[in-house]
Amino acid sequence: MSHNHTHSPVPALPKLTSLCTQTLSLLLERERLPGAPTLHLVQISQNMRTVREGLAGLMIAHGNPIPAELEALRAQYERMRGMLGEDTAIGAGIESIKLPPPPPPPARSPSPHPSELRLTHTAERKVSPEPVYEPYTDNPYADDPDANEPGILLQTQREMMDAQTNHLSSLSTSISRTHHLSLQINDELDSHVSLLEGLDGDLDRTGGQLGRARRMLGKVESRVKGNGSTVTIALLILVLLVLIVVFKT
Repeated sequence: MSHNHTHSPVPALPKLTSLCTQTLSLLLERERLPGAPTLHLVQISQNMRTVREGLAGLMIAHGNPIPAELEALRAQYERMRGMLGEDTAIGAGIESIKLPPPPPPPARSPSPHPSELRLTHTAERKVSPEPVYEPYTDNPYADDPDANEPGILLQTQREMMDAQTNHLSSLSTSISRTHHLSLQINDELDSHVSLLEGLDGDLDRTGGQLGRARRMLGKVESRVKGNGSTVTIALLILVLLVLIVVFKT
């Protein structure tokens, strides 16, 4: 009785490399903000578990000796695990990747008898050669031998990491400048508020003085209206006296 087991496909090496680069960016951003211990922790844990499972599958598929690009990616995974912290990695279920044991040495077969060698050579001459098929690979860079070299792959990965680090540094500098600018704007607003408060007080005092002057003018006007006839008689007498003085002289 046979059972069918469904296995999830193993991610290709370029996908694992891209996922490592993204995870490294999240770890660098996490180190820049030490006050947020849970920053990107869920995404980092999920990415690193995916990278671990994919690397383990590729290492089993290749066997010993492990290719240089797989060993470099495994070293980067261990480095990111160290950046995350041993306690945090254990709590998130992110285990270290162990190297597979070396293969046992091949056993020596006994030397065949000369008569057996003659029979083997005769059988090889009679058997028609089988067609040779190229091995299947899911590496998208298989047609480009230069892009498939471990050194170029690691150099490209380092350039991507350096570019992302520079981008994050410039973003942090821009945020710092914006923060300082907002503080300066806040200080300017405080000084303008104090000036407006002083102007408001001056306007209140000027309004009070104008009110008092208006009341005084009202009193003077009422007095002039009440004593209008007296003032007119006094002016006529003054004019009469002036005329008398003029005619006498």
